[in-house]
Amino acid sequence: MYKKGEMVSLRKVYGETLAEIGAENKNVVVLDADLAKSTMTGLFAAKFPDRFFDIGIAEQDMICTAAGLANYGKIAFASSFAIFATGRAWEQIRNSICYPKLPVKIVATHAGVTVGPDGGSHQALEDIAIMRAIPNMKVIVPSDAYETASVIKRIVSYDKGPVYVRLGRDKAETVFDDTYQFSIGNGSILKKGTDLTIFTCGIMTGPALKAGHELEKEGIKAAVVNMSSIKPIDADMIIKMAKKTGAFVTCEEHNVIGGLFSAVSEVSSQNCPVPIEPVAVNDVFGESGTPEELLGKHGLTMENIVEKAKAVLKRKLG
Repeated sequence: MYKKGEMVSLRKVYGETLAEIGAENKNVVVLDADLAKSTMTGLFAAKFPDRFFDIGIAEQDMICTAAGLANYGKIAFASSFAIFATGRAWEQIRNSICYPKLPVKIVATHAGVTVGPDGGSHQALEDIAIMRAIPNMKVIVPSDAYETASVIKRIVSYDKGPVYVRLGRDKAETVFDDTYQFSIGNGSILKKGTDLTIFTCGIMTGPALKAGHELEKEGIKAAVVNMSSIKPIDADMIIKMAKKTGAFVTCEEHNVIGGLFSAVSEVSSQNCPVPIEPVAVNDVFGESGTPEELLGKHGLTMENIVEKAKAVLKRKLG
């Protein structure tokens, strides 16, 4: 059980959930690329060594092997760091998994600038854009421990194609409780409001909620919506909130191009255009530093969300 506000490692929750479902379903197999200690798939390996495959530093081979296992009815989870899982193995994901629509579950860890000291070479800031651009791929960015566990349990039985789940290295703030149930393609309202809507995913959800409450102190009623399902995205929710609040802010630990900001903008521009301000990395590579330093440098803080909310309200009001 996690308390609201508690900081929890989502990759650890992933490993624990894998081990849990592995005991319940003998059809689950897990593949990793020499990073089981970091991705936490080692928790599954310790319990079910005969169903765990360490492919080595060969992500392309890992994806193709996962595709073969899925093609023969296994429930295949493949994990590595996000930069390698989506970058190094992109062609194999496209042609061996997405093209034949195989139900491989790619769960990548160490995404975003909160990878910290590993530096820009290891900080995947393009992975959401890369994955959501491929036909048949689903893209999910859980916000906390409860959502991570719910996502992994949900996709075990999802057999309509591949899924990409994005997790970070750092801990994330708990915003849900044990009653939460994830649903592919659906957003969830965390805070009601009428002046603007803050859409968020991943580790930005905690700061987004804090920003919403901070704005409330100034008489600004901001709705906060968890949009962990980036693809398919909850178009109905976006249109409803556009009509209700008339202004958006999006929050993500990702490049401003191709992620949550782009996905929300695409729906809004075609159905109910409203002013939108992004809180995201401004199309640059990351660098070495502590997670806190990097979040601050790239404008991914509660204060930045409040600032963007006020900016978009000015645009809304003309």
